[in-house]
Amino acid sequence: MNQPTTTVTLKEKAGMMSSKPGKAYRFLRTMWKYRYLTLMLVPTTLVLLMNNYLPMFGVFIAFKNINYIDGIWGSPWVGFKNFEFLFTSGSLWRIARNTVGYSLGFMAINLVLSVIIAVAITEIRNKWLAKSYQTFFIMPYFLSMVIVSYLVYAFLNPEKGFMNNTIIEWLGMERVFWYSDKEYWPYILTFVNAWKGVGIGAVIYIAAIAGIDPEYYEAAVIDGASKWRQIFHITLPTIRPIIIIITILNMGHVFNSDFGLFYQVPLNSGSLYPVTDTVDTYVYRVLKELNDIGMSSAAALVQSVLGFLLVLFTNAGVRKIDKDQALF
Repeated sequence: MNQPTTTVTLKEKAGMMSSKPGKAYRFLRTMWKYRYLTLMLVPTTLVLLMNNYLPMFGVFIAFKNINYIDGIWGSPWVGFKNFEFLFTSGSLWRIARNTVGYSLGFMAINLVLSVIIAVAITEIRNKWLAKSYQTFFIMPYFLSMVIVSYLVYAFLNPEKGFMNNTIIEWLGMERVFWYSDKEYWPYILTFVNAWKGVGIGAVIYIAAIAGIDPEYYEAAVIDGASKWRQIFHITLPTIRPIIIIITILNMGHVFNSDFGLFYQVPLNSGSLYPVTDTVDTYVYRVLKELNDIGMSSAAALVQSVLGFLLVLFTNAGVRKIDKDQALF
């Protein structure tokens, strides 16, 4: 007697389930609900698409023998031929060693210095003085690398430079021909990169430290914790997630180098290539001679793929150690 009633009830439930709005409908309804906020996203989305996603179609160039008459789509496919110059050049070990070595060194040194500067500035109670120091450290970031190269040249000019005419002379040592002696340049490039980059890095950590609840420090003071203990037990652990995120993101640029730093600052001196030549400068010089944009696209694609894999591996390592600190 109850069977027909049960059948009707199931049909009704099925009808109710089929009448539920789909995901697409709910998404559009939410978009309409927050239409003014959605409208504000449009300019940013367009800029992101044009600058970050549209250029991705350029990867086709890496697999084509580009000629300007037929254009990108009409040029013939050449497979991996454009990648051969990079792997058969005989300079692969040198440029890979310099690129990866400098990138990892810069990343570690800049991270440590940025955190130290950020902690030091936030401990200054005089706000005017703290802002002045912050401005002092961040100003080099806005200087063009061309200007930086001339500043470095003013210091290292063999005849009229500050180093040879003052410090070297005062020490009673022989003049150093900086632009032909390669042994000094790993230190010079590291110093210039740190001088130019630690200020902007410190700003990020200053913002992170400013977000720490002051009650933590007040409780630590009541417990008798010294300033060093407050830094090591409150400040550094609190900004650790930011440090990890910045490190993961920077890993994506390990196979890229600052072209201006390695090309402009050493003035493209041939005797310094063993310690200043990176993938970017090498590709640039090859392109000046061969004028083949397919090769430059191939090199850029290799750098991007390796950087992407490094980000994935680094994030996986962080996830394995501490899941909550992983980027994704």
